[in-house]
Amino acid sequence: MVTENPFSSILRTLEKPGGGGEFGKYYSLPALNDPRIDRLPYSVRILLESAIRNCDEFQVKSPDVEKIIDWENTSPKQVEIPFKPARVLLQDFTGVPAVVDLACMRDAMNKLGGDSNKINPLVPVDLVIDHSVQVDVARSENAVQANMELEFQRNKERFGFLKWGSNAFNNMLVVPPGSGIVHQVNLEYLGRVVFNTNGVLYPDSVVGTDSHTTMIDGLGVAGWGVGGIEAEAAMLGQPMSMVLPGVVGFKLLGKLRDGVTATDLVLTVTQMLRKHGVVGKFVEFYGEGMSELSLADRATIANMSPEYGATMGFFPVDHVTLQYLRLTGRSDETVSMIESYLRANKMFVDYSEPQVERVYSSYLELNLEDVESCVSGPKRPHDRVPLKEMKADWLACLNNRVGFKGFAVPVESQIKVADFTFHGTPAHLRHGDVVIAAITSCTNTSNPSVMLGAALVAKKACELGLQVKPWIKTSLAPGSGVVTKYLQRSGLQKYLNQLGFHIVGYGCTTCIGNSGDIDEAVASAITENDIVAAAVLSGNRNFEGRVHPLTRANYLASPPLVVAYALAGTVNIDFDTEPIGIAKDGTKIFFNDIWPSSEEIANVVQSSVLPDMFKDTYNAITQGNPMWNNLSVPSGTLYAWDPTSTYIHEPPYFKNMTMSPPGSHGVKDAYCLLNFGDSITTDHISPAGSIHKDSPAARYLIERGVDRRDFNSYGSRRGNDEVMARGTFANIRIVNKFLNGEVGPKTIHIPSGEKLSVFDAAEKYKNEGHDMIILAGAEYGSGSSRDWAAKGPMLLGVKAVIAKSFERIHRSNLVGMGIIPLCFKSGEDADSLGLTGHERYTIDLPSDVNEIRPGQDVTVVTDTGKTFVSTLRFDTEVELAYFNHGGILQYAIRNLINAKH
Repeated sequence: MVTENPFSSILRTLEKPGGGGEFGKYYSLPALNDPRIDRLPYSVRILLESAIRNCDEFQVKSPDVEKIIDWENTSPKQVEIPFKPARVLLQDFTGVPAVVDLACMRDAMNKLGGDSNKINPLVPVDLVIDHSVQVDVARSENAVQANMELEFQRNKERFGFLKWGSNAFNNMLVVPPGSGIVHQVNLEYLGRVVFNTNGVLYPDSVVGTDSHTTMIDGLGVAGWGVGGIEAEAAMLGQPMSMVLPGVVGFKLLGKLRDGVTATDLVLTVTQMLRKHGVVGKFVEFYGEGMSELSLADRATIANMSPEYGATMGFFPVDHVTLQYLRLTGRSDETVSMIESYLRANKMFVDYSEPQVERVYSSYLELNLEDVESCVSGPKRPHDRVPLKEMKADWLACLNNRVGFKGFAVPVESQIKVADFTFHGTPAHLRHGDVVIAAITSCTNTSNPSVMLGAALVAKKACELGLQVKPWIKTSLAPGSGVVTKYLQRSGLQKYLNQLGFHIVGYGCTTCIGNSGDIDEAVASAITENDIVAAAVLSGNRNFEGRVHPLTRANYLASPPLVVAYALAGTVNIDFDTEPIGIAKDGTKIFFNDIWPSSEEIANVVQSSVLPDMFKDTYNAITQGNPMWNNLSVPSGTLYAWDPTSTYIHEPPYFKNMTMSPPGSHGVKDAYCLLNFGDSITTDHISPAGSIHKDSPAARYLIERGVDRRDFNSYGSRRGNDEVMARGTFANIRIVNKFLNGEVGPKTIHIPSGEKLSVFDAAEKYKNEGHDMIILAGAEYGSGSSRDWAAKGPMLLGVKAVIAKSFERIHRSNLVGMGIIPLCFKSGEDADSLGLTGHERYTIDLPSDVNEIRPGQDVTVVTDTGKTFVSTLRFDTEVELAYFNHGGILQYAIRNLINAKH
């Protein structure tokens, strides 16, 4: 392994402006003197710099650097490259298992005689306790405090564990609950833009365990969402393997028209990019229209990258970025360093200078003047509806057959009125009536223009005497505490309160399904009369069943439009021709009467959003809050595991671990635990959602005295491997060929013929001393990258997966957990080979890992005499090293023990 970086000759010194000394050293892209670099998209230059800086000729090699420089030719060929991000971002649900694994690694290191204090993240880890607020209390002045107290009651043990981690580990910053939505905290506070570590300057880049990590791309920081195992690997200094992406160049021209919001723009962009097809690609924005977009507007567009399918929507750093950094309290010295470095390394865009034409894989263009007010729905974020067409579209949805744009309500039932009594007052509901109106989610709840725009709508409505019907569940969940400060300074919060939009908390709420219960009388009216009720939210996801089980129509809208629809009380309205309500003097009030102009909004933003607000808010983070500060946690660098805990449990990853790697190992006479067809997703594999009352996980909790009402969710119990192992393959819609068409989380224990839950069958095989494999079709492990989709099968005892093809990240995660991935040869699968899954399978691998080559052929032998050749999907030498050690975590421990320094 090479210790000296082969690119050390391009190290340069960055002087401070005006001769005040130096900022530090940096790897200079211009010093390569390669004209191809000038044509690279800015987002690809960040990948290039990382590869150069981390080149060691083992994890990152010189040919990897060449692939990136030659991006124009290599990106269409789906080549893989290693990438080492500058830092890792965790939120609490996914942060808990990461900290559990670090704590376990310390224990293992200690038992092996190594220095356990060496187990620390090797890159900075920012862990934000987002704590996904359940809106139990909504229309109340003390909603924030009440909801926070409930969250602490439910999650005290989890929060306490993370507080221990914040003290026990170096290089890990934990942001306490109640501080804001993880992505907004990342944008306003955590984002470095440029790092200066031990005198070396380099671009900030981040991978996070939430898909909307992409919000940071609006700040010019390359970031996207990954699964937990990838995040842990990055924390431990391991490279991520990724396909060198194509980059879509998205040119922006012109300026948004008066009254059109950033949300209208992002819904338009989302629809365009979905139609264009950007899955697995970067999108990079450029053009003269960039100067008309605030940083908050850019972040709104970047946030919704998962909804348009891109890995990220990237906005290179320019003068707008620097202004935002100053606004949010970054020091002048820091901003000067950022600008100087990025200019020197050709990563800064100065629109006052002639632009060098960059090459993109494909091109899109949008004139901002063409964007119009709109919403998206009723079931998908990219089904955009112009506001002027909303009523007609809604009526069409009632008529259309059931689908993304249809509810198939019979014509005679479309005018149905459901009468009910609300707290003693007669009331009624019709199809399309709004029952939830929420200004929520990370998309735009810290964008001052839309938040203050919503407040101005509320002010105008209140002055005219308009009200929101009391049975509509209204809430306001800002992404940041700064929002409270500027709403109060503007004097506008009182109008939002008057309409029922009290602040309920700083975290994910309605957008993630934490809308809480709606009033029983309203719920009964909906269910008993089969009403298609509506929710309107300023979120980014509106998939069916996500917002609330009783709102079948869910529309994404800007915060001002959320207020407008709450006032109207229905989505079945034409804002151009129908009144939104009646004023106190009896006159009809229309949409335009309450809609603020862009100039009005800009004036309030300018006078109300001040740098000191950001400084004060984030200074308070370091001080914590009383509930957090009063949490009693154990001291010490080794965690004191509580064997009775049902939330935090020590997993068996390092049981019986020795200093010597176990080496290569095959599989002998294994039974098939599950026999799948195509498109088994990580949602099928990984424990998610509620814990079913008849499941093995429920049985485990009941045996330990947990009441059913306290089961919580699989997500909240991610720190307990016993619960998660029992929830693996527990999806109620999973299809296992052994069950002959029956759907559900069961399988056949082959020797006995018993039909058992997957967990029970796996336990039976393990107790009998048998290995297990899984047979699968194409695209095994597609969907969101979930760490438990690999950890769970490993804990069940699965030794190998033989599939037609794997989703790229899931295959990598299986390797990281020591599971052998094999692919059938092209044109073959279990059915064509005559495999029923009832056979026993032997996979012989050389006992010396040095005799294995990435992608080599392996013969699989069955006890019925059938044999077939498969491809071993260890794709790199690094993955072979992980396999030799039994997994990525074990590899990291032994490397640290063997390190000389």
